[in-house]
Amino acid sequence: MADDNVIKVYVGADRSQQLAIKVLEHSIMRHTTAPVEVIPMVDLPVPTPADPRNGQRTGFSYSRFCIPKLAGYSGRAIYMDADMQVFKDIRRLWELPFNGAKVLVQQEVKHLDVTMSKENAPQNRIKQCAVMLLDCSRLNWDIKAIVKDLDEAHYTYEQLMYEMCILGEDEVGYSVPFEWNSLEYFDENTCLTHYTDMGTQPWVSTNNPNGHIWFGEVRRMLAEGSLEWATLELEVRAGHFRPSLLREIRYGHLVPKFLRTLFNHKNAAIDKLKGYVPHKEVYEAKRLRNMP
Repeated sequence: MADDNVIKVYVGADRSQQLAIKVLEHSIMRHTTAPVEVIPMVDLPVPTPADPRNGQRTGFSYSRFCIPKLAGYSGRAIYMDADMQVFKDIRRLWELPFNGAKVLVQQEVKHLDVTMSKENAPQNRIKQCAVMLLDCSRLNWDIKAIVKDLDEAHYTYEQLMYEMCILGEDEVGYSVPFEWNSLEYFDENTCLTHYTDMGTQPWVSTNNPNGHIWFGEVRRMLAEGSLEWATLELEVRAGHFRPSLLREIRYGHLVPKFLRTLFNHKNAAIDKLKGYVPHKEVYEAKRLRNMP
């Protein structure tokens, strides 16, 4: 039987987000005294759909459907993407009542006037399943069967990922507050910021207006010894993070506000000079999906 006293957080990620997982985990642990187990889901044996158009939009889009089986079909579980940072006690999310539902997802989307004006914003923002609370004891999900039904056109990718169509209407509860999946937004009420716009995530772009918050977490980890500078260098050499990130972490917090734009431009120039391409594999997969 699962121990519901331990908060289990399953994190969807690919190899390029190993450091992002560590930052997310650190932010979770820093704001709670509850026992928490963070479980990265990287390189899971998820079947590849026969139709490339049904392929995962990231390397881990379908990982969330593996959670009940990974949890032994027992207890609660939280799902999160790796590109997140937590600022409040995760017990608030963990203890939300299911009220008969099997899965709890996002309640609403707020602050569109702010987040839709930033660089790389989508045409619209919709409610996401990027933060979910699952009752694994009542979910019989099997990823092979789910992908098979997708291949057989029982539903579309959008219906699966955004509408949770594999559950009945009364089995999905829309009660996760926006503040627990705050899309590209941060204020004093934010519980979790989601750097959801891939092109401006702080570790790949100089132009995220909330990037300084993520950089601050990294600096805290370096100062306390939970992250080594050599690990940052390794991730940059692997192409997972922008080359200028090292300069950002080392000097960014010392830059006066009136010089910030100039500092960002210099960082962007460094990345361009070194030929850095953010999320290269993801965008290549997108190109292949869109081929006629």
